[in-house]
Amino acid sequence: MNFLILPGIGDSDQSHWQTQWEQSSPNFSRVIQDDWTNPDCQQWMARLEEAILQSGPDTILVAHSLGCLLVSHWAASSSLPIKGALLVAPPDPMAEVFPVEARSFSDFPRRALNFKSMLIASANDPYAQIEFSKQCASDWDSQFICIGDAEHINGSSNLGEWVVGKAMLQQLLEQIKA
Repeated sequence: MNFLILPGIGDSDQSHWQTQWEQSSPNFSRVIQDDWTNPDCQQWMARLEEAILQSGPDTILVAHSLGCLLVSHWAASSSLPIKGALLVAPPDPMAEVFPVEARSFSDFPRRALNFKSMLIASANDPYAQIEFSKQCASDWDSQFICIGDAEHINGSSNLGEWVVGKAMLQQLLEQIKA
């Protein structure tokens, strides 16, 4: 199984669990975007499509924040098969704190994904109320898990390698194999 890491705006720094997962296994690789600070949805989708073509159908997407909205946009427009997606802390484009630079992601598809997925949310995420996260999980037909108060589930959340997240990824893998 191949795991493609999809960071949000600004990329994921060294303290972010995505970076630590990438460094811990050769099966994890990051989809590199040309511009992390001024994301363009069409360009990011094209880069993701290229990465999935190289990775093959035995691919799991590991998305954080804006990367989750990227998955929604990509899934609605691509016919490439993948195995599943772990969607962590999707941001609400209607929230006051949503970056204006990411507005091309705002009108994201709200329909069932055509692969297994799990959405992990935090009860005190400044970028999304828990109701928004639950609605995304419902719209995308994703399993929903709230991990309590973990802010934006990023490097600032001090999760380290985020062992609990890896256990949830393993749970998703077991569901895919079932």
